Amino acid sequence: MKEIREPGETKELNGERLTRRSSSVWRSRGRASFLNNGQGMELSAYWKIIRRWWWLVLLPVLAAGAAAIVTYRPIPTVYTTSVRFTAGQPSSAPDDNPGYDPNYYSWLTSEYIVTGLAGWVKTGTFAAAVSQALSGRGVELPPGAVQGALVADQSRSLLVIYATWPNSAELRPLIESAAEVLQTRSADVFPQFSGQPPEIVPLDDPSTVSLGSVGPGLRALLDIPIKAGLGLAAGLALAFAAHALDPTIRQIEEIQKMGLTVVGQIPRVVRKKPENR
Repeated sequence: MKEIREPGETKELNGERLTRRSSSVWRSRGRASFLNNGQGMELSAYWKIIRRWWWLVLLPVLAAGAAAIVTYRPIPTVYTTSVRFTAGQPSSAPDDNPGYDPNYYSWLTSEYIVTGLAGWVKTGTFAAAVSQALSGRGVELPPGAVQGALVADQSRSLLVIYATWPNSAELRPLIESAAEVLQTRSADVFPQFSGQPPEIVPLDDPSTVSLGSVGPGLRALLDIPIKAGLGLAAGLALAFAAHALDPTIRQIEEIQKMGLTVVGQIPRVVRKKPENR
């Protein structure tokens, strides 16, 4: 076989067209064909790829980390509390022989009332009434903020109102005003009561209910590491894609995978700096 020493010369081996870049580096147009020959790569080969394209791996990590740091906003601590209620319609005069079980219909009516009250708590009219009640307590909160701070849940005859707010000093007036509106204005909203308000009994005292704090969640604490990890995954994908698309032959193993026999190898020449005399 004729030896080629000049850069830029070409030759064909086993159908592969090689072009010499230097005295020891060849370029192949068919790199992807012998990289995907079904043979697995050893861990050392992966490590060599990462070392060769380290800057391509690091670039997305730095970009994702910088974006996460720039866009990071500390999540403030919020405070939360809840009050439970039950409700029922005042009973009429007892009948000695009603023909039905009055207790059953009393509990059924209680469930209907609680379901309606839970839906009312979520509306803007309830938030506006609570905002008005807060003004009487010296706290000014817009109805939109009040509506976002209150959440209602119910289970049969039990109603629970949750309040979440970033200011603990305003949270207690907020839950007290919500309880006040719920107990005093329901007859004005529901025509089914025919002007006779239901009996709404708080199971917790709004003035003494405990206030709890809620710190940042796990997702907020891991925001920067997660984005950096995604950047690392993208960088590794770019590095292996660049390696697959790079036609340069750098290792003897790559020649052997093409079915060729390596007869000799030209070592890298390291020029020594002349010593100063």
